Amino acid sequence: MSAGFWTSTDVSPKRKFRFLLTLGNMPDGATWYTKSVGKPKVEISSTPHKFLNHTFKYPGSVTWSDVTATLVDPVSPDAAVNLSRIIRESGYKPPSDVNDTTTISKKNAVAALGAVVITQIDAESTPVETWTLHNAWIKDVAYGDDLSYGADELTDVKLTFVYDFASIETLFA
Repeated sequence: MSAGFWTSTDVSPKRKFRFLLTLGNMPDGATWYTKSVGKPKVEISSTPHKFLNHTFKYPGSVTWSDVTATLVDPVSPDAAVNLSRIIRESGYKPPSDVNDTTTISKKNAVAALGAVVITQIDAESTPVETWTLHNAWIKDVAYGDDLSYGADELTDVKLTFVYDFASIETLFA
């Protein structure tokens, strides 16, 4: 009788707390101050076709859902300052006069953020699943919740990424 998943010590399940998020143009890739990140989600639309009293469904277009992440905002490197820099490098510039017509472009937004990679690791830090978000850019940044004298939690920064598609690489594929 062969050993199964639950009786084998050679194989272990993926664990939610073993992950790294790498943001290419953040100091240290933002890996050590990431608290949480969603994994990619894909949706395939359905298009019905009616024939007599039957309905047949066909796959339609593919849409990848936004991915959210929460970072701790350390003093150094300052996540809020670096994310603001990425937004500026995307092309956003507060208007300074009537002739200031600079706008954000996808090319600049993708380049300013750099590669977005979500890696699940095992107990020895070996990557077991790696997701790459292609052409990702920052959709929104929430620079933390309300400040309060009665709270002692760490300050968070919440991000939402949009991207064209995601690809996956696994250790055992």
